[in-house]
Amino acid sequence: MAKTSPTSTISSLAFEQPVIELEKQILALEQREDAELFAEERASLQANRDSMLAKVYTDLGPMDTVRVARHQERPQTSDYIGLICRDFRELHGDRNFGDDPAIITGFARIGTHKVMLIGHQKGKSVPERVACNFGCAHPEGYRKALVKMKLAEKFGLPVVTFIDTIGAFPGIKAEERGQAEAIAMNLREMSRLKTPIICIVIGEGGSGGALGIGVGDRVAMLEYAWYSVISPEGCAAILWKEANEKTNNAAANALALTARDNLANGLIDAIIPEPLGGAHRDPEATAANLQSWIEEQLRQLKRFKPQNLVQRRYEKFRKIAAITGG
Repeated sequence: MAKTSPTSTISSLAFEQPVIELEKQILALEQREDAELFAEERASLQANRDSMLAKVYTDLGPMDTVRVARHQERPQTSDYIGLICRDFRELHGDRNFGDDPAIITGFARIGTHKVMLIGHQKGKSVPERVACNFGCAHPEGYRKALVKMKLAEKFGLPVVTFIDTIGAFPGIKAEERGQAEAIAMNLREMSRLKTPIICIVIGEGGSGGALGIGVGDRVAMLEYAWYSVISPEGCAAILWKEANEKTNNAAANALALTARDNLANGLIDAIIPEPLGGAHRDPEATAANLQSWIEEQLRQLKRFKPQNLVQRRYEKFRKIAAITGG
């Protein structure tokens, strides 16, 4: 069960307004000097709040799922590093141009497993978000990731990636430095890396920016993440020449971007459940689910010989969108 924190610590989404009103009442009771006298009333309100949250999130539409994935308090790579990793040692630079804070890389321990962890970082404060380009990596970010993957292969360490980006940075300088080539190189090299690779979409999974660290033996999504070839707004702007509430919703519905859609279409292997009300309401519980899934996959993948992993990875991706004659 999620903690479902009171509204003083959680920014509200529009579809959560009825829940927020209940949380305001709960908070008001908790802050009273004689709060213990209202324990029964508070428990009743909390039960109603949890019931309403469950109903809202069970019926969540694709565009609302996107909004949850973008929640400003949703845990990012740095949060999960703090919650599930021990002995994390960050590694910087691509040995070519520079460092990109939009992608974090480093050695870590997850449970009993030593891994190379790589993930998108959007940033928390406004200055950090600007520095991270809101999670949109430059080519040096993808080259940094690849250098660290090669290092992991050299030392026989599994690679774990956390995907959370609306897409790769589309600026002119990024293109001049080889954005498309950097992503394409990662796709090729990840497909034949002789070490286990686990990829999880923890928030947004947009376009080539997500795929640049998304080729793995096991690919999963958190329950309220999204994963698609393009964002709903980008799709709407192309198809209808205008991105507004109506066209964004239509695009989100058409893109089949939710975790359930991606699992049904064979693009991912698993959905990792989030606590009631989403990861932003209980990061610790989300991290526990994430860690449990990662550890189980690592136990399974370590049984395979490196060359067999590469062959199985090849066959896995060849099956996606395969068409057979009738």
